[in-house]
Amino acid sequence: MTTSPSPTPAVRLTAIEKRFGAVRANRGASLEVRPGEIHALVGENGAGKSTLMKILSGAMPCDGGTIEVGGRDVTGWTTAEAIASGVGMVHQHFMLVPTLTVAENVVLGREPVSVGTFDRARAVREVEQLSEQSGLIVPADRLVADLSVGEAQRVEILKTLYRGARILLLDEPTAVLSPPEVAELWKVLRRVRDGGATIVLITHKLDEVMSVTEQVTVMRQGETVARFATRDTTPEGIAHAMVGRAVDLSVREGRSVGREAGGAPALEVRDLVVRGARVDRAVNGVSFTVAPGEILGIAGVEGNGQTELLEAIAGLRPVAGGRVLLGGADVTTLDVRARGDAGLSHIPEDRHRRGLILEYSIADNLILGQQHHFQRRGVLDGAAIAANAATQIAAYDIRPTDAALPAQALSGGNQQKIVIAREMARPFTALLAAQPTRGVDVGAIEFIHEELRKARDAGKAILLVSAELREVLTLADRVAVMYGGRFVTVLPRREANEEVLGPYMTGAKREDAA
Repeated sequence: MTTSPSPTPAVRLTAIEKRFGAVRANRGASLEVRPGEIHALVGENGAGKSTLMKILSGAMPCDGGTIEVGGRDVTGWTTAEAIASGVGMVHQHFMLVPTLTVAENVVLGREPVSVGTFDRARAVREVEQLSEQSGLIVPADRLVADLSVGEAQRVEILKTLYRGARILLLDEPTAVLSPPEVAELWKVLRRVRDGGATIVLITHKLDEVMSVTEQVTVMRQGETVARFATRDTTPEGIAHAMVGRAVDLSVREGRSVGREAGGAPALEVRDLVVRGARVDRAVNGVSFTVAPGEILGIAGVEGNGQTELLEAIAGLRPVAGGRVLLGGADVTTLDVRARGDAGLSHIPEDRHRRGLILEYSIADNLILGQQHHFQRRGVLDGAAIAANAATQIAAYDIRPTDAALPAQALSGGNQQKIVIAREMARPFTALLAAQPTRGVDVGAIEFIHEELRKARDAGKAILLVSAELREVLTLADRVAVMYGGRFVTVLPRREANEEVLGPYMTGAKREDAA
């Protein structure tokens, strides 16, 4: 009896080596992806996943090993050669020009020309046709600056498809998408896959791995340590392979220490009104309290005022009305530094824009906003800064461990760890935690969740905003749903679940609550 030969792999990486100075990012890493499948590449932050994909896409050379695409040895090729061969990478951080239209961004560098000039009408027609064929529906004539995050993600994928990509490399494509946008993206990817494309998906979200992929490759500390058929494994099994130990993925029910003890509010917001970039009232008269020893979680589809609410409380955005009180003291008119000294800590949702200076070292980023506490006779105390960095790098497992490295040299997840380490280490009464585990691996998520619980149990007040409803349900003692700039309900955790909260999140149900 004869058997048909296995199809030539769409991608085969063998014994890939990559160093950045003393850091060995890839250690004999391997990856094999079959044609026409969605293949997950998972691992902890700093495991070498993105580096491996950049090597495959031609963005950087490897120091050893071989790269094969469709059975052809392409080791050492360039980005242009990779694109010409149908390999395209969609990066975690969008690479779009906000002042150009969707069509102009998609065709940028490959503009259709008529009589020696850019043929704008043809560009629009081609992008509209590709949008319809792929299911990535987005108006071709709209400015990218006016798009939602989900629409911008579609434009990034359209750019790659326009260049003829048949092998798509997606780096954390759902990191900033709301649940409905994630569901829509999966429909699109399945449609693209069914059209003959091969997809490699980097993600930390194991529910996504289980729902959308056929195969899983696991990396740890630069090496490939496991490969599974998705149907033959579980989220717990993947997590164990990623971290090297059992990881608690369960959803727990919160408890409210402060409210049970009848404590006075640590954080209070009264009738807060905040203007948005496109709406007059992004936050429309919101009032609430957070007690010492309580986590108040805010659920909701992104874009309903959550960002403006937390930035206004943090002092990053002016308020048009209402008050913010911290420990009973009115801090509405104080600047960011003064609020921090008064006991307010803030994990911002956008680590690049609000949380880090990427060119600064890890050590310097670990004291941002607190430099005045690391001075001696008016001069920065290098020894104290170095000691703080060593402590936080060890406590939060920030990789690489060289405190002198610039933050931009780290993976997105390790950059997030810098922000969380800094904000959790400072003395605070109340913590604003916006998307605290965005882009972070499962082991680090477990650790960060436990640190938030420890802070809560130590009497700290925490206001949590997360696009991950599972995260809100895992951590919160009470759950508020924000829709259209208002709190449309606030429920004890024991009364909150996905079925109950869903109608409030979509606006189908509301009972405006203080």
